[in-house]
Amino acid sequence: MKIVIISDLHGNYDALSALPEKYDELWVLGDLVNYGPQPGEVVDFVKNEAAVTVRGNHDQCIGYGDDPQCSAAFRQMAEATRQFSNSVLSAAQKQHLRELPLSVDTKRSHTRFFLCHATPSDPLYEYRKAESEKWLDDCVPLGSDVILVGHTHTPFIRRFNGQVLVNPGSLGQPKTGTSDACYAVWENGHAELRTYSYPVQSTVEKIRLMPVGKAIQQQLITVLRSGGFPPGK
Repeated sequence: MKIVIISDLHGNYDALSALPEKYDELWVLGDLVNYGPQPGEVVDFVKNEAAVTVRGNHDQCIGYGDDPQCSAAFRQMAEATRQFSNSVLSAAQKQHLRELPLSVDTKRSHTRFFLCHATPSDPLYEYRKAESEKWLDDCVPLGSDVILVGHTHTPFIRRFNGQVLVNPGSLGQPKTGTSDACYAVWENGHAELRTYSYPVQSTVEKIRLMPVGKAIQQQLITVLRSGGFPPGK
């Protein structure tokens, strides 16, 4: 079985629709909305295509009106695009975000998977670096063979105590120093991180049409093109 794992789509339908992989199942680790110009298209695609999806902090924000608790560098962008997402998503799309589980424990063949957006002990909000030893405290008690997380927009794979911890990075707003979309593949008992380019300029043009301030637009564009942080951050 070939499973494609994506996370942090953030309303970037151009990146999502350019996904080059064929798959038996698509798994999504949350944050379908905010920042990007097409949250509705992303929600509908995931609803129709994904076999497993968990809720991210931005999905929680739109579904329940909660603070997404973003870092200071992204707070203004998050608030401006939250208002945009709220205005364009239908009641049914918001309901779908509310109904997404915080975590999923599932099995395929002889492999047990645990999925969440951030960390097993804090599924929505905690930013935890790849090298943190806290992963062992969280992951070992789960008893899962593979733990899948997102949220940081930075891909990594760690192995410890017979477990594999995978963060596929961000498909819609990577923080890797490049605009290439990030994802992961699980196939034949092996995890692999992959990237691909997509028509970023198309997304940029759509951002310029979003009803947010010009300064916010430019920050979003800079983050998208650079795979990093807003200007001056």
